[in-house]
Amino acid sequence: MEDTLLVVNCGSSSLKVALFSARLERLASALAERLGQEDASARADRTSVPLPAKAKHEDALAAIVEHFRYTGVMSGNPKAIGHRVVHGGEAFTAPSLLTDEIIAAIEDCASLAPLHNPVNLKGIQGTRSLFPDVPQVAVFDTAFHQTLPQHAYLYALPRRFYDDWGVRRYGFHGTSHSFMVSETARLLDRPTNSLSIISAHLGNGCSMTAIRDGKSVDTSMGLTPLEGLVMGTRCGDIDPGLFDFLNGKGIQADELNAILNKESGLLGLSGSTNDMRTLVDQADQGDEASAQALAVFCFRLARYVGAMMASLTALDALVFTGGIGENSARVRQDTIALLGLMGFQLDVDRNSNHGRESSQRIDADGSRFPVLVIPTDEELVIARAADQESRNA
Repeated sequence: MEDTLLVVNCGSSSLKVALFSARLERLASALAERLGQEDASARADRTSVPLPAKAKHEDALAAIVEHFRYTGVMSGNPKAIGHRVVHGGEAFTAPSLLTDEIIAAIEDCASLAPLHNPVNLKGIQGTRSLFPDVPQVAVFDTAFHQTLPQHAYLYALPRRFYDDWGVRRYGFHGTSHSFMVSETARLLDRPTNSLSIISAHLGNGCSMTAIRDGKSVDTSMGLTPLEGLVMGTRCGDIDPGLFDFLNGKGIQADELNAILNKESGLLGLSGSTNDMRTLVDQADQGDEASAQALAVFCFRLARYVGAMMASLTALDALVFTGGIGENSARVRQDTIALLGLMGFQLDVDRNSNHGRESSQRIDADGSRFPVLVIPTDEELVIARAADQESRNA
């Protein structure tokens, strides 16, 4: 056993793996993509890792671990392994040491996240097979949001839906939003438990969270990660009456679910891409559909900033994070331009010159509220939790 921590994050067709030292320094990172397809591939830092055609999550995990060992960053077994698990329902309010009972409970939550929990379990099964004697810890996306007040998580549906089936708003991206709390507190030199921020995690999946006194009190995602902001391929908020309307057009539930999750959002609006960089370039070149997609994305984002204000009594900062939030100066600029009535002002030079590797303010000197860009590090949050829980075991 060596003093390293392994972090595993399984997506539907991807796998992220990170290795940390006992001092929580990142030693290596790897990403496998297009798993299950003929052109499945993996890279560890800048080196290609060979995978078989149609490699599964378990195949990619084994290949990445072997690569870590071959390159010498991992010589033995890690002292603990942390897993991202998307949905923990109401059963999990904190990271949990994995046991057969905990795994069964994660399986029970699969109906709430059918696209996510089953693949998260694949990562757990893979590492249990590779490292049967190593403590493993599940870190839940939903756990950070278990502090939501009842008025923020209940839907206006018959009460039996919640009582019998757990239908309520859960929220996601909890590891990223919790990291924003600690990093913003550090940057502003404020105690975490007195900090109130609006955290916007913007990537292919997008969510916004109102955080009061260091705790989540409102968030944009709901029962599933489909609700809320416009995303890469997910629609975000829509009129529920759409289901009956499209059913009348011959579109059945399974097909509609696939459309709303995989063919909508930026991809659906633009008709060409869900990549924000490409979208901005196309919009600047005069592509009307791309310009409309960008406008809808930023408008919905700005509108949710206003909505999150209802859950706060003070605001210490608006924080952008995630691949789009960290890298798209255009999205930040267009969004803040819609928030002038609330007193937000952007410094154009600070916004344009922001580098992904730094955490800094981009608001103008006269802005009513600070605006920050903070690179997220969900793997670090998971590594910390794995380290702590394994010490407590």
